[in-house]
Amino acid sequence: MNSNELNYDEIKCKLKNVYFINGTAYAGKSTIVKMISDRLGLYFCGENYNLDKVLAKVKPEDCPNLCYFKTMKSWDEFVSRTPEEYDAWITGGEVEITPFEIEDLIELSESQKVIVDTNIPVEILHKISDYNHVALLLSPQSMSVNEFFNRNDPDKLFILEQIKKTKNPEITLENYKRCIEKVNSLEHYNKFLNSGFQCFIRDENSNLEDRYNQIIEHFKLL
Repeated sequence: MNSNELNYDEIKCKLKNVYFINGTAYAGKSTIVKMISDRLGLYFCGENYNLDKVLAKVKPEDCPNLCYFKTMKSWDEFVSRTPEEYDAWITGGEVEITPFEIEDLIELSESQKVIVDTNIPVEILHKISDYNHVALLLSPQSMSVNEFFNRNDPDKLFILEQIKKTKNPEITLENYKRCIEKVNSLEHYNKFLNSGFQCFIRDENSNLEDRYNQIIEHFKLL
């Protein structure tokens, strides 16, 4: 399935049992998705839940962004890309994986409600879902940058180790932080904020339970 073959009206009907959460980094998306699944019994689809399955069948010539790790020359290359290259890789991967995610969600939601931490772009979500089935969680850019390496996340700790192995680790680290800034730029933030979907904004004083209750009310899952 590719984006040119999608019948959005038919897909929207088939995805009536799916609730989508998207947004910026460190806005609490993974936590909220897990809470909804655990408390309300929706089928759980966490971040990148179908990535390994997709990577097993796609080819670099068709999905260069998804296949980047198959084609990159070294981890030095990965951590040394420009912010523009890094941003294009992230956004390109989101576009490439969307048809596969839609296909999987149709199958998963046929007989059950599903909550998914998704990367499907908002312009596609408008075509395949309803207002009360999409919630966008947002956080300040500073939070995504400052907290990136502050969590006990094996993947992020691995990246930090690769940065330390480069010729100029301090310069590489500052460049990588600019990459994270670019991915979580005001431009991306405003795209979510002005998308027409309901946004839930996290700040230093945010209460997780309050946001959870607001989101399930928005989803009409009460």
